[in-house]
Amino acid sequence: MTLLKDNRPILYNYIWGILKDKNCFLHRIGGIEDYTHIVFSLHPSIALADLVKDIKLATSDFIKRNNLFPTFAGWQKGYGAFTYTIEAKEALVAYVKNQEEHHKTVSSKEEIMDLLQDFGIEFEESDLD
Repeated sequence: MTLLKDNRPILYNYIWGILKDKNCFLHRIGGIEDYTHIVFSLHPSIALADLVKDIKLATSDFIKRNNLFPTFAGWQKGYGAFTYTIEAKEALVAYVKNQEEHHKTVSSKEEIMDLLQDFGIEFEESDLD
């Protein structure tokens, strides 16, 4: 239970600022206690891996400096990024907006496994623990 609900909006606003500085457009950000989803349009001059690295480094420092989430020890090593058609944007925004309700019936691990399977990505379930 690291990303406590009361302080998530502060984190999300900070991430929004990073995206704006990189000329990326945020459509929706949300999540639960153990992860964050970000739906955004990536500017063509920005490499996704660099953006994720910048977000992780900057937010780690921000969280620690402001004691935003006292049990935060850092982000996981990897990340997941999936591309969708522009026609799917509204459904994605609604999905991210509804994360708390969604996770009353689906665990984070189940959700990640479903995404990986939907995209045909091979994985070892033990790597998701």
